[in-house]
Amino acid sequence: MAKKSQINRNKKREKMVAQYAARRAALKAKTEDMSVAPEDRFAAHLKLAKLPRNSSKTRIHHRCELSGRSKGYYRKVKLSRIALRPGMTKASW
Repeated sequence: MAKKSQINRNKKREKMVAQYAARRAALKAKTEDMSVAPEDRFAAHLKLAKLPRNSSKTRIHHRCELSGRSKGYYRKVKLSRIALRPGMTKASW
């Protein structure tokens, strides 16, 4: 079983990603648009850097739905490899 603090921290990141998604996407599009003036693109880079780091989607770590385990995670079933083993039930956690 993973530490509750790790699971809660990841949930906090998921909320923050949803909160800043539109703002981050707009700034990201502005930085990649070559038709925008270089000064404006640089200003967008600075604004993007000032956003919280945890608002980036890459900071979210996939975790098992049953145990919270972060390693050996299968995306299709949202479980770790250990939770998929035969004979493993939630009662055995």
